[in-house]
Amino acid sequence: MSKAPLHKPEHDVDVLVDHPATVILFNDNVHTFDEVIHQLIKALGCSTAKAEELTWQVHTNGKAAVYEGPMNECLRVSSILEEIALHTQIEV
Repeated sequence: MSKAPLHKPEHDVDVLVDHPATVILFNDNVHTFDEVIHQLIKALGCSTAKAEELTWQVHTNGKAAVYEGPMNECLRVSSILEEIALHTQIEV
């Protein structure tokens, strides 16, 4: 019994690095509004007003999309948010 040869793809398989992704931030009962606002400003480089708006969205809806962009930037943003143990998820 002979084994069939393995099929080698003609093209490399792309990791979705160049495709837009979204960082989702989840609400918790641990962090204060000020802590979340501060961390969003640090991660996004956004204004206080924008960070407050996003924080209210997270609080009201249980989660919110806080950033959309290339995967490497999503990983950076998520990493900064998680420095204080905020819960994030990256969706592709």
